[in-house]
Amino acid sequence: MDKKYYVAVIGGAGHVGAPLSIVLASKGIPTLVNDLNKNSLALLASGKMPFLEDGAEPLLEKALKEKMLGFSSDPESIANASIVVVTIGTPIDEFHNPRLSVLTQCIDGLLPFINDDQLIILRSTVAPGVTDYLNRYLKNKGKNCPLAFCPERVVQGKGVEEIQTLPQLVSGTSDLAVKLASELFSKIAPDVIVMSTIEAEFAKLISNAYRYIQFAATNQLYMLVESAGLDYNKLLTKMKQGYPRMGSIPSAGFAAGPCLMKDTMQLFSFEKKNFFLGQVAMTINEGLPDFMISQLISKTTTVINVKIGILGMAFKAECDDIRDSLSYRLKKTLEFKGALVSCSDEYVTNSDFVSKEELVKQCDIIIVGVPHKAYKQLIIPYGKEIIDLWNIL
Repeated sequence: MDKKYYVAVIGGAGHVGAPLSIVLASKGIPTLVNDLNKNSLALLASGKMPFLEDGAEPLLEKALKEKMLGFSSDPESIANASIVVVTIGTPIDEFHNPRLSVLTQCIDGLLPFINDDQLIILRSTVAPGVTDYLNRYLKNKGKNCPLAFCPERVVQGKGVEEIQTLPQLVSGTSDLAVKLASELFSKIAPDVIVMSTIEAEFAKLISNAYRYIQFAATNQLYMLVESAGLDYNKLLTKMKQGYPRMGSIPSAGFAAGPCLMKDTMQLFSFEKKNFFLGQVAMTINEGLPDFMISQLISKTTTVINVKIGILGMAFKAECDDIRDSLSYRLKKTLEFKGALVSCSDEYVTNSDFVSKEELVKQCDIIIVGVPHKAYKQLIIPYGKEIIDLWNIL
């Protein structure tokens, strides 16, 4: 590709990379979207988003019209970029330890096209110490390019909005890396907060772990209250009435997705398995589907050949992402126990799914997996058993 782009975003068609690429390009910064997913690249090039992202398509259309966006699946295309943003992080393995190989394999593929005049920015979540580790890794490979870590902290589906309204955390392994990264993000964000690399790594992980622990607290309380034969949602409503100090407690529900549990476990791994609060939170949140099934069986005696419907298969409301969705764990466990399970979702496309209207008509038991807003208007036929953690029906 002959055209020189100021920024190249690796994984630029994904949930982290695409909103960033679009915002950069909409601000007049020539940006290259580099991704192995050619279908997603083609969608973006046509002005369509490959997933739900509020406010993205108008900015995407603007960037395409102004020829500020380029698309490539070839690693060589990054060679002329001044800044290379890598949106590959450190997922966890089956033992809940960070998998550094995913990041280093990505870097290995880019090495022939990286030069010392480029700034490399890590954008996705990494485990504590990984930025410095990668800096040593690059130097051992003969690369002396400045390296920064600038984690995204956006809510999925709101990335385009929040990139432009939230302060950006900036860290680097050198003063030059911090300077260059600060200059870039000051063009798109209201403020830049400079940290050390280890501070930035912890800041991102703690944000998600704290949220995960909050969900675990309310989910544990839900299990206690429901086991006592009470309605948790009704109890919360009464507790909160005229008492603002309880206003922040969320309702019970599935705490899932590609970040919350993963980031909590990265802290657990870092602390030599002494982050007990995180470990317990994972046990509670991941065990919620099993608790729901146990409660169901205690009422119905058996779920064998019982028609059960799950409303919502994405990992959160108003989202089309199913990564690590606990609705699927619920489905698999119910099927293992002999239930006849039907699924529906407002945003996830699957040929096996049925409409929400058909699901509530044909199933005897209705479980809300995700509280999509569309379910608020859903009319449930009389006599159906309803399990609705969010109290949306």
